[in-house]
Amino acid sequence: MSRSGSRSKFCKTGVVTSVQIFGVKNSPATRAAERFFKERGIPLHVVDLQRKPMATGEIRRFIERFGLRGLLDVEGKAYVDAGLKYLKVTDAELLAKIESEPKLLLLPLVRGGKRISIGKDEDAWKAMLAD
Repeated sequence: MSRSGSRSKFCKTGVVTSVQIFGVKNSPATRAAERFFKERGIPLHVVDLQRKPMATGEIRRFIERFGLRGLLDVEGKAYVDAGLKYLKVTDAELLAKIESEPKLLLLPLVRGGKRISIGKDEDAWKAMLAD
């Protein structure tokens, strides 16, 4: 079970005709999501967050569902290196940190139809395809 295995979270409704994956190229979890959907013949749009930050409206969808702090990979090296384990930061400061260091996020962030998921969560990905 992955770190996010107990966090099977997704939004319901809608049929998936394509999937958008927000992640970073060298992330094993992002590559796993790409592989999962490619093996099932689902068209992908992959956004490398190190090259292009998420649009405000897009990240807001994830924040509304999971909360800003729920998107963070609190066990990851980037989180510890940023000092977030001990610092108190405002949401605006946290968003700025996420934009400059996307590895703070529990990657990948996946959107398929009206469903969204965070982290390596194959149950949520399967649910996206089940609609």
